[in-house]
Amino acid sequence: MPLLTTETVRDLLSDRKIFPGLPTDLDEDAELVLDSLGLIWLLHEMEERYALIVEPTDADIAGLTSLRRITDYLNTAALAQNPEREQDGDEDGIGGRDDER
Repeated sequence: MPLLTTETVRDLLSDRKIFPGLPTDLDEDAELVLDSLGLIWLLHEMEERYALIVEPTDADIAGLTSLRRITDYLNTAALAQNPEREQDGDEDGIGGRDDER
């Protein structure tokens, strides 16, 4: 069972002020490019909403080219940060402040 879904990541990327060119129906394997502002915003949202602190390397950033790849990377980071999250019963598996949205 995935911790985050591509739909959750799509939701995070739906802010038109930060990601004005992303279609709302973006396929999970469609190629996309996050600029530095978009990446910083996404990482900030992960920390704020899910208490997940992610510090990607340049190689990691180069691989964040689709919703699926971003989702996989964030799930891997979440499990590395807290291996119990996979079994904690949270609906989206991440925990944190999801109920404050």
